[in-house]
Amino acid sequence: MNITTTIVPIFCIIVLGWLAFRKGFIQPEFIAPANRIVYYLAIPAMIFKVVAQTDFSANFHSRVTVVTWLSMGSIFLVSWWIGKLSRFRQGQLATFIQSGYHCNIGYMALAVAYYYLGNQGLARTGMLAAFLMLLQNLLSVGVLSFYSREGSVWKKWNRIGINIFGNPIILSAAVGMGFSLLHIPLPTVVHRSLDILGGFALPMALILIGASLSFRLIRRHLFAVLWTAGVVKLLLLPGLAYGAFRLLNIPRPDFLPAIILLASPTATVTYVMAREMGGDPDFAVAAISASTLLSAVTFSLWLTLAG
Repeated sequence: MNITTTIVPIFCIIVLGWLAFRKGFIQPEFIAPANRIVYYLAIPAMIFKVVAQTDFSANFHSRVTVVTWLSMGSIFLVSWWIGKLSRFRQGQLATFIQSGYHCNIGYMALAVAYYYLGNQGLARTGMLAAFLMLLQNLLSVGVLSFYSREGSVWKKWNRIGINIFGNPIILSAAVGMGFSLLHIPLPTVVHRSLDILGGFALPMALILIGASLSFRLIRRHLFAVLWTAGVVKLLLLPGLAYGAFRLLNIPRPDFLPAIILLASPTATVTYVMAREMGGDPDFAVAAISASTLLSAVTFSLWLTLAG
């Protein structure tokens, strides 16, 4: 496992996506449909295949899941406290809080897990990701609804709630766990089809991340995004979990997938949630962009400590 040969190629593809967008090879109208293909088809295919072929009982660790949940819940409260002290207006406060804990699992964490840990590590990361995504999405809906000034809050809760429990990554991991527990083999035709579709997931996801970066919005919200997306998201969240794992003497190979998940930058879905539920979409884009760029350094730090 080599950190340099994991992190550098990932960010080379992100930079390539940014350059392709700047030079007009990727048009703005291409990004949304491409994101849907990756998020709803390619990544679920990849997750289902690797989880279904992995021994669930040997690779799922309940203590790791509990510590991961508690760490995210604690940072949620810390982000809320910092945001209140900073006197943000309501919509921006909700997005500030969300940016401090909502992890980019589908696009960044899974890419790092795959290229650093291989298929088995990806399967373990995917299993844990299903539980983590459930919690972080529930927290995000809760805080955005609490601070929303727009009408029909309960309708938004219903719509976003359907998106949470119908989340393609959660569902694909859950179905894959079922196949694993029941020892259901995948037919060769299905296996190869999933190989083809899943192989498209990570490269396109990284290109789309690069195409979505906004340096203009980073400059506009520089101080705030450095706090929430830099200090809180990339340092405090994985740092709290790392300290707890070491205190409990949990073996490094068992908790490394959790560190990769928690150390990932702010999730791209924070922009969608901010737009749909009365948050601050511009601040969300700034936090996503800044944390993605900074994670090139912080991922190396956490992989060195935990790897």
